[in-house]
Amino acid sequence: MTRLPPSRIVLPPGAWASVLDFLCERFPSIDRDTWDDRMARGLVEADRVPVDRTAPYRPGSVVSYQREVAAEEPIPFEETIIHADDDLVVADKPHFLPVMPAGRFVEETLSVRLIRRLDNPELVALHRLDRGTAGLVVFSARPESRDAYTRLFRERLIRKTYEAIAPPMEGRDFPFVHESRIERGDPFFRMREAEGPPNATTRIDVIERGDRFWRYRLEPVTGRKHQLRVQMAALGAPIAGDTVYPEVREEPTKFAEPLRLLAMQLQFVDPISGESRSFLSERSLDL
Repeated sequence: MTRLPPSRIVLPPGAWASVLDFLCERFPSIDRDTWDDRMARGLVEADRVPVDRTAPYRPGSVVSYQREVAAEEPIPFEETIIHADDDLVVADKPHFLPVMPAGRFVEETLSVRLIRRLDNPELVALHRLDRGTAGLVVFSARPESRDAYTRLFRERLIRKTYEAIAPPMEGRDFPFVHESRIERGDPFFRMREAEGPPNATTRIDVIERGDRFWRYRLEPVTGRKHQLRVQMAALGAPIAGDTVYPEVREEPTKFAEPLRLLAMQLQFVDPISGESRSFLSERSLDL
């Protein structure tokens, strides 16, 4: 077992009799005996005080718990660090590596790898990339400056540029702006374009034209879940290697066919120094 930095959750209003009851309902994949064992070993705290199975449920308390993870299958691709200073870390993520722990991925995530590599438990990702997408991810390195950089993403003050490999869009004039409404689809992990006022905007250009595929430059103005993948599929040019859009299909042999989507560049004015900053991925996509 490998112990990770503690996770925290604020207890919401509710009628649970104990902290143990809440944790069992909140995390159904972890059985009661496992939580009981963690509590017995002092790995669960409420308001910084270790609790046992009898601890009463008090809404508003901050519960922290140590996540213990069985051995995970290694993801055989390495991240690189493009930039690091007192406030920011910019990493270049490979395909297949999740940004944050979720489901069966904990140790094999960009966040945990960087926390261990830089010995900095304060590292927090300021945005996400899909597991299948490669490229740049920005991390806050310390709480004191975190809000200033979070605001850049919240207020869309960062220019993001992606590259994608997808089928030709013959007969279109480039560049063009695609606006659509993206909502949750079916099954639960998919999104879809729907009728109604647009809530997703992307500028699309073509960089290189091949026989079967073209290389596109995609600049999302908004940041909806799966936005680029949904919109490209809706335009009749689904991104190569996508196993979800336009239809869910069986994944190929493990690691054999990456999603051909790359977060290539990030540009913004630093909210603390006032300097213009630009970061460029060192990765590339084969046409």
